[in-house]
Amino acid sequence: MPTAETLLSIDLPLSSAGTPLPHVFADEGKLLVAYLINRPDPSFDGTNPRSVSAVTSNQSVAILTADPYLAFQFGPPSDEAISGHRLYELGLRPYEAFEVLNSSWIASLGNANRIHSSHRPELFSEYRHFILTFHDSTLEFIAESFSCSFHVGAILTTLMEAVGHRAQVHHVKPVRFIDRLWRRR
Repeated sequence: MPTAETLLSIDLPLSSAGTPLPHVFADEGKLLVAYLINRPDPSFDGTNPRSVSAVTSNQSVAILTADPYLAFQFGPPSDEAISGHRLYELGLRPYEAFEVLNSSWIASLGNANRIHSSHRPELFSEYRHFILTFHDSTLEFIAESFSCSFHVGAILTTLMEAVGHRAQVHHVKPVRFIDRLWRRR
């Protein structure tokens, strides 16, 4: 009989409750997640909240890096719908981070992979399932581990620097699908 899933709270910087602006970068091997850290402004009197965007400078940014990772999903539920998540009854709450022990998601990925000729159950034994809950979204990912770093700047610029990109623009002439079909005739 499989062991039941449980949640373990993990210590990460709390995301901004109002505007965490989580950004995700992923390729087949590396996952980076950037979000604004909850840093209360002592001068804020509760009126006239300021607007923050992905290019607002001088923000406190956390960047999580999982390299490598196995899978991720990003989207609903929001903080207002978190009670609809299947792990809510186990203690999943908004604006927090967790590890899912005995993850059914990892088990299902291992089960799906069993048809591969080189499959061994231990291939999935080191993977861990993590969940970060934000204001308008939830991020779940599977990796052996991840690291967290702290930065000050605009979230988008900070993430792109962490990814290793500088502002480089490559212009490619667009090819319309119909043009390609026509040339084949």
